[in-house]
Amino acid sequence: MASAAVEHLAGTIGPRLATGPGFRAAADWAAGELTAAGYDVRRQRFTVPAGDSWGVPVAAGRSQNVIAAPPGFDPARPHLVLGAHLDTVAVSPGAEDNASGVGVLLALARTELRARLPVVLVLFGAEEPRGTSDDDHHYGSRHYVAGLTQPERAAVRGMLALDRVGVGAAVPVGSATDEPPGALVRAARRAGVRHIAESGQRSSDHWSFVRAGLPGLRIGSTPYAGYHNARDLPGLVDVGQLDRVGRLVLAWLRG
Repeated sequence: MASAAVEHLAGTIGPRLATGPGFRAAADWAAGELTAAGYDVRRQRFTVPAGDSWGVPVAAGRSQNVIAAPPGFDPARPHLVLGAHLDTVAVSPGAEDNASGVGVLLALARTELRARLPVVLVLFGAEEPRGTSDDDHHYGSRHYVAGLTQPERAAVRGMLALDRVGVGAAVPVGSATDEPPGALVRAARRAGVRHIAESGQRSSDHWSFVRAGLPGLRIGSTPYAGYHNARDLPGLVDVGQLDRVGRLVLAWLRG
């Protein structure tokens, strides 16, 4: 399932600029997949300012988050958030960045998660565009966090971003602070997955949660030749690595 999603997003749809038609096609398709998996799905639309998409100037526009919750979910009760950004930079089909993360999330949506808490799945829009500074970034996850009420913020007991997870033989696990990502390290050990622990990793949607005082971690970030360019094609993504990431995420969800 994960590799089929990579092929569809990067091979069939192609580049998914957050405010463009490719992204909208991807959001519609992913929403259908999550609905078929039994989740209650809603769209959260927001405005993206004009800026830069890895060297390509982009105009202001609208993007969206695709949010999937289990039936009967109460956002004010303790829960976990599992997210992956659905958009790409303007020039890239984005197989690794980030159809790989989306593919793992969608594959997990089809499984019996048996998590320690209810799990909300979020496909974020507009992770890639940048405004006038590096801090003006990650628009979809920032919008998601800003939209949480105080009881809903208190209910988020953990957030995990899947971003560039399909390359390499060891799985990078990262925290946004100077503290090591202990929960992911323990989960990797339980799952028997070779991993690399990183600290100070802020270049994905988990940072929007951490900067707001919420718990957030990331899986992914192995360097590769197709990063943010037209060579980021499905053949770069390793099915074995997707499987390792899926097993690690399940171990984290189950605690």
